[in-house]
Amino acid sequence: MRSFNGNARFVVENYGESELAKKYGITRYPALFVDDVLVATPKDFGFYGKGEGADNGRYAPWVKTAESHEKFRADLTRMIDLILAGKKDALRAEARPAKEGEIAALPEVTITDLDGKKLMKADLAGRVVLVELWATWCPPCRSTLGWLGELKKRYAERLAVVTLAVDSDEANVRRVARDLKLPFVWAMGSPELVRAFGDVSSVPTLLVFDGTGRTAGAFYGAPPTLHAEAEAKLASLLEKKS
Repeated sequence: MRSFNGNARFVVENYGESELAKKYGITRYPALFVDDVLVATPKDFGFYGKGEGADNGRYAPWVKTAESHEKFRADLTRMIDLILAGKKDALRAEARPAKEGEIAALPEVTITDLDGKKLMKADLAGRVVLVELWATWCPPCRSTLGWLGELKKRYAERLAVVTLAVDSDEANVRRVARDLKLPFVWAMGSPELVRAFGDVSSVPTLLVFDGTGRTAGAFYGAPPTLHAEAEAKLASLLEKKS
């Protein structure tokens, strides 16, 4: 921080007490933000949750590895420089490199909804698909689900919305689905199923897939720009299909 001549500062917040982490639905620690952009997750350092399995994080192995520490220091310096230069959009791309954080296409998985009906990738062919990963304990998730309901109403059958509840009790998920009465695919997100959708370390996470199943966008957390950015992306995809 000294190298930024007072233009940057480091803040440590306790597990479970961070308002920023609560806002973005961070489920595990350590997590690192630059301003309000999530730039490093537990998986980046090689720390994996129960049932997630191991993978190669950006800075793993972390313990007593000078090379990993130097890579992290260089990346963090570059990210802070982007913020100081007013390039937050570029920072988001830097924080979530596609080759490590995002999947290239809708995965070949079978999703079983709350009524026991199975949904496969082929069932979604030809439609733009939104996959929302959320949790019942996440305050921003409820409003995000309501907003997605408005999008579904606007675009009707041209748009499919699939919701996967993570780290949540099924009874609570069923209660939310019953209360909202939205025409989504409501399903429980097991660790194996969620892992198929990439490195999901915060909720809500919104993934956008075009009519061919290719990944068209990914939005992490619920920043103030979420609705405008996601709606612009959605409109561009649906205009192409018109």
